[in-house]
Amino acid sequence: MPLHSPFTDQTILITGGTGSFGRALARHILQENSCRKVIIFSRDEWKQWEMRQSDPIFEHPKIRYFLGDIRDSSRLLRAFDEVDIIVHAAALKQVPAAEYNPSEFVKTNINGAMNVIGAAIDCGVKKVIALSTDKAVNPINLYGATKLCSDKLFISGNAYVGARGYPKFAVVRYGNVAGSRGSIIPFWQKLIDQGISVLPITDERMTRFWITLEETVQFVRYCMIHMEGGEIFVPKIPSIKILDLAEAMAPALAKDFRGIRPGEKLNELMISADDSRHTIEFDGHYVILPELAQNKMTEEKDQQQKISEGKPVPTDFIYASHTNTDWLSTEDIRLFLKHMQ
Repeated sequence: MPLHSPFTDQTILITGGTGSFGRALARHILQENSCRKVIIFSRDEWKQWEMRQSDPIFEHPKIRYFLGDIRDSSRLLRAFDEVDIIVHAAALKQVPAAEYNPSEFVKTNINGAMNVIGAAIDCGVKKVIALSTDKAVNPINLYGATKLCSDKLFISGNAYVGARGYPKFAVVRYGNVAGSRGSIIPFWQKLIDQGISVLPITDERMTRFWITLEETVQFVRYCMIHMEGGEIFVPKIPSIKILDLAEAMAPALAKDFRGIRPGEKLNELMISADDSRHTIEFDGHYVILPELAQNKMTEEKDQQQKISEGKPVPTDFIYASHTNTDWLSTEDIRLFLKHMQ
């Protein structure tokens, strides 16, 4: 069992727990086996059954499966009873679906976030980490706009906890997870397995940040230990060129460039120039401090010490996939894909 585990003797609930990240985090916590309980909260009983069948560890004595929807505040109140830590991973995420069904995304990603915050406060949860996305930074599509609202809600949630000082709310922001459900790697692999002769690519200039599922789990674990409330944590991770990924996966296939889809960006942005005014850099990550609560936070001794361990980023700094200084080569990507198999 690792030292200083944030999960020791804690009950952890994961919203959207049947997704790629939820499964990876649950597996990590159960393998560590220091927690009191892990609760998988999701609305799809089939995915919960499928999860239980996928790996013996998901039948662990400490795991529970709780059916519910984050749109239902009364169900959240029941689910959060005696919970210590919440990792909020539930969201509607498909960009094209958001454009055609905007009200549904608002109900889940915004109203659902408000429900999670309210229920966590009412139930006396200790810590809440919400997962965000690069698309929440200078959003150009509805999905990104709803996640921006969600981020703001979770950061502001710290102002409503009163004198007791908890729950503490923080946000973890990263880009697309390599190999996760619905991402480009499984999509392309399915086409390749079907025997296509031409690989569809949106734009040859496209770049993306690169993070693995295991890295997201380790980063969330780190943030759980170090959060004081109100931060947006952003990991330092490498970038890839979409053409290098295509070369790694299908070097013999011709490329068909079809153009950027509605609501899609050429490059990912995780820290904007406006955010740089209150962003602190550390060895392996950045922390965006909340503007409204920054003065209050910096008065606190523990927070002052944490800030002093980092350094402010330069004025007008941006953290974007195309200006990143860390890049994966085609060979690096091939090695990762081989490891995935």
